[in-house]
Amino acid sequence: MLREFTPADAPFLLGWIAGPGELLTWAGPTFNWPLDDRQLQAYVDETAKGARRTWTAADPTTYEPLGHASLRLSGDGTARLGRVLVAPQARGRGIASMMLPEILAHAFGPLGLLSLNLGVYEHNAGALGIYERLGFTTYEVLKDVEHVDGVPWTALQMRLSSKDWR
Repeated sequence: MLREFTPADAPFLLGWIAGPGELLTWAGPTFNWPLDDRQLQAYVDETAKGARRTWTAADPTTYEPLGHASLRLSGDGTARLGRVLVAPQARGRGIASMMLPEILAHAFGPLGLLSLNLGVYEHNAGALGIYERLGFTTYEVLKDVEHVDGVPWTALQMRLSSKDWR
């Protein structure tokens, strides 16, 4: 079940990110480790101002939050899909594969967007596979854009247009 993200969902995100590498994987360099209430409040405020649409995937029986994702709206018919995260206890159960098509349907349906962009680190094979199955294609490779524990990370910039979806 996908529902609008609420401020009450923000504390779950704190418990879902175990370290600086996970934080970077989730949100790029936007936040600083350790993620805290102040940074999450700024994120909630961004959503409240309409610059971002944000969702929580919840268990349909218990309503327990299991996933999170957002669209940062650009105002020109495009948005950036990001901050896709699945609760540690729910990983490997297909939550992102269930959540993301619903978000795409909303983006290309009621929101009327023309295209979506995203960034994913090349080593994040699970996420990359989901994005490719949804139809996203790589349009730019940012080699060694980040370094984590001395290891360079390459970021792939991907795009999906409304006409190529489904």
